[in-house]
Amino acid sequence: MNSEIIGIHHVTAIAGDPQTNLSFYTEVLGLRLVKRTVNFDDPGTYHLYYGDDAGRPGTLITFFPWPGISKGRRGVGQFAAISFAIPETAFGFWIDRFAARGVSFDRPFSRLDEKVLAFYDPDELKLELVAGVEAESSGRTRSVPLSHGITGLHSVALLEESGRDTAEFLTGALGFRFVREEDGRFRFEVGRGGSGAVIDLIRLPTARRGRIAVGTVHHVAWRVPDADTQILWREKLVRVLPDVTPVIDRTYFRSIYFREPGGALFEIATDPPGFTVDEPMDSLGERLALPPWLEYGRSRIENKLPHLVVPSRHRAA
Repeated sequence: MNSEIIGIHHVTAIAGDPQTNLSFYTEVLGLRLVKRTVNFDDPGTYHLYYGDDAGRPGTLITFFPWPGISKGRRGVGQFAAISFAIPETAFGFWIDRFAARGVSFDRPFSRLDEKVLAFYDPDELKLELVAGVEAESSGRTRSVPLSHGITGLHSVALLEESGRDTAEFLTGALGFRFVREEDGRFRFEVGRGGSGAVIDLIRLPTARRGRIAVGTVHHVAWRVPDADTQILWREKLVRVLPDVTPVIDRTYFRSIYFREPGGALFEIATDPPGFTVDEPMDSLGERLALPPWLEYGRSRIENKLPHLVVPSRHRAA
């Protein structure tokens, strides 16, 4: 197959209160709300997308907010952390920012020759900032200076009991390359490699299995450039996996889903058509966007969803 997976398209996690989630990711982390829609499989639930100003694949973290459900549990067969890339010079800025705003964070440390700051969102989802990595930046609407802001996703970390089958799946079926190992953490990359194209596999042979609920990752989506490439990947995957979904229209991209051997949910998503198919760039995220097949029920859906106060748009200097 000539068309490689490019890198991470987006990461989707489970949140609790949607307003708390929205305020944290826009006002604290400085990401833009690029799409306010619903879970297409459960229209009574929001699906909130955050990213850079244009909502580019590789910058996106998304959430299903489910108020009132229990906390999840990090464990094997589950993604343990989501890492964002920041400029080297921004490291001190973020430590001061988190301290001033009461964000829970750990002592900074070095890992695989990278400077890392681990922190937690209001639902205790584990996040990281990785400094000094090269990542394409763009202007965006946010509450932090452009020179210090998050430039995109850096990597995800996956916990496995053994990890052998998952490692073979990554390097065999999906075309990842093993990079290096440090203290039981095995790094793989895909495409051109580097920030945004990395998955770390962590072996925890005595750990219990994780449970997906509030504060945990639901799935990770990997990027392909177009629908034709996605179909080629599906044809390849159905030969090695028992359950690969048909192509599903998510309006802003097309998706297929499958589970890796350890049980974590993967997605392969197309870069196009993007978030401007139903909203202008300047007003992304300002209204509830619904796919055509749900538009007839807009009034009922809007009445069922919790009210959200979307912060006014602003661009930091």
